[in-house]
Amino acid sequence: MTTSETALVSTLAGRYYYDDTVFAAEQERIFEAMWFCAVRSSDLANAGAFKAVQVGRESVLVVRGRDGAVRAFLNVCRHRGARICTDESGQVRRNLQCPYHAWTYGLDGKLIAAPNMSALTDADGAEIDRVAYGLIPVALREWLGYAWVCLADDPPSFVDTVIGSVTTRLGDPAAVDRYDIDSLHVGKRVVYDVAANWKLIVENFMECYHCATIHPELTEVLPEFADGLAAQYFVGHGAEFGSDIAGFTIDGSAGFDVLPGISLDQDRRYYAITVRPTVFVNLVPDHIIFHRMFPMAPDRTVVECDWLYAPDIVSEGRDVSKSAELFHRVNEQDFAACERTQPAMSSRAYRDGGVLVPAEHHIAEFHSWLVGMIETGIA
Repeated sequence: MTTSETALVSTLAGRYYYDDTVFAAEQERIFEAMWFCAVRSSDLANAGAFKAVQVGRESVLVVRGRDGAVRAFLNVCRHRGARICTDESGQVRRNLQCPYHAWTYGLDGKLIAAPNMSALTDADGAEIDRVAYGLIPVALREWLGYAWVCLADDPPSFVDTVIGSVTTRLGDPAAVDRYDIDSLHVGKRVVYDVAANWKLIVENFMECYHCATIHPELTEVLPEFADGLAAQYFVGHGAEFGSDIAGFTIDGSAGFDVLPGISLDQDRRYYAITVRPTVFVNLVPDHIIFHRMFPMAPDRTVVECDWLYAPDIVSEGRDVSKSAELFHRVNEQDFAACERTQPAMSSRAYRDGGVLVPAEHHIAEFHSWLVGMIETGIA
């Protein structure tokens, strides 16, 4: 075997990107078993504000209570199974009410009332447990200004799986805290509907072998990416801005003031972080780009991207277009590449998969993790 042959590592077979059985196993064993980033907490500003999000096969309702707490429930009425909230987001005045038979629930999920049942009693005449017949709760944690939910009966450690993935990548447990992400405001949001499997998007984000080919604006700002280095190629590494680049903007011009908490060694650097299964966090000195993926089908993924800035930048209506345009263009370029790839996943040419070159070898670990998570579900 020659050196060039040993430098090539096999990818997943094509069926992992289009097969309904594989996708069903991913829904059960990954999306419904791990912590899933659902919504920016500030989107639920007032009591009664809600957002319905798709997590695996379930619709999950995230709602702000009158006590200020954010809670999550399965979006299913306990009476006959109708969906409680049919809109993706909105605001209710007082309670959550099923549109089918008008069973009514408090913002804390407890059953409040049902038509023609002045007394909520069981067959023996005893008053029913309003919590037991309430909406089914879903585990929820807030971190980095987002509500993360987990459908598992026994959720994995949030510290180990979510916080740990960020701190391990940065090599410093305090590094992400310096950006104070939970206090930042959404300056721009774009929702992309991508005709590609979610794993193609993850794999694309994890490598920069493609950067010189399709990201001319990004490689102008981050020259080392033109050499095909992985965006996350070793712990603690942040790609440095070019010497003539003033800010992380579409034309390299100056952005905003550096976020107050970050250290000198974080300035003029870009850090890319993957939080499995469906989150990308991009850190730059003056703003954060935060991606959340919602896998909807084997060949369709909705990606919601937030650009987060210091509160005064948003409240004063300052122009964020130059900084937001850079990664918006990167997103469009990346997603177009993934959409070009998706049709070939079912081709006989990709039946046994493709290859990873040395700059992409770290993707093989992602593949091993994924197979280990779902293999019993696709036997």
